[in-house]
Amino acid sequence: MTALATAPEKQAAPAQAGVNRRRYPARFVVLIVLLILLLIVVAPLLVVALNAVKSPSDYASNGPLSIPKSLHWDGIVDFWQRVDFSRKLLNSFITSAAVSVLAVILSVLNAYALGIGRVRGRVWFLVFFLVANLLPQEVLVYPLYYLSKSLHLYDSLLSIIIIFTVIQSAFGTYLLSSVYAEFPTELLDAAAVDGAGRFRTLWRVVVPVSKPTLAVLFTFFFIWTWNEFFLPLVFLVANAHQTVPVALGVLQGEKQMDATTTSASALIGILPAILFFLLFQRTLTRGITAGAIK
Repeated sequence: MTALATAPEKQAAPAQAGVNRRRYPARFVVLIVLLILLLIVVAPLLVVALNAVKSPSDYASNGPLSIPKSLHWDGIVDFWQRVDFSRKLLNSFITSAAVSVLAVILSVLNAYALGIGRVRGRVWFLVFFLVANLLPQEVLVYPLYYLSKSLHLYDSLLSIIIIFTVIQSAFGTYLLSSVYAEFPTELLDAAAVDGAGRFRTLWRVVVPVSKPTLAVLFTFFFIWTWNEFFLPLVFLVANAHQTVPVALGVLQGEKQMDATTTSASALIGILPAILFFLLFQRTLTRGITAGAIK
């Protein structure tokens, strides 16, 4: 009986090995394609980094793709001092962090009412949030400008925080509503049996279970707000209130800068967002792979 049982296994082993050999070329091709795409994405960043540490004469003599003969930090120092980059960096961090936290909280409250509370007219609310995500920012400029002027919030970080909190929470509400609609009813029933009210159920049950999705939303909201340019350009006029993208655009539009200083400004502008993404990469990956409901 043992010999008869092992015979099919011995026949299946060569077949499995053949399948693995056929799959190996396909995996190799996929790996090559991914490496090429990675190189396409990373190559511009490498070129910017190389030119940021070149001297103007080195750039003029050898071109943008050459390796710098020596590290030249004057372009970075000159740009940092010229735009008061420390202040711009602080403005961007305050705005992005505040929007991320407030937008996640607002998204959770809205999605809890729509996805778990199942309020009347839930579908129309979701359609409203979907349409809000599809509207271009250019359509919102005039009414938002008029409202900020009326409320005396124009040219302040508070106006940008309020605007982007609402904009980002529209996307967060639409996403979390579909997640909370499939939330396990057993957990909600257990919380009700224990005497938990709606808010206690939300903060003690729903939020901890959906923490991976909330971490993903927080990361995306931070990066999206950090990279915003158009609305901060309109609403932040004073130099002391400008964010990093606005400072880069205004400086390059008003003053002539050599290629190395321009590369230095681009490198300094994107470096904080890249560092933030790398710091939260594990949280982001865990949230995407694990899903919102465990």
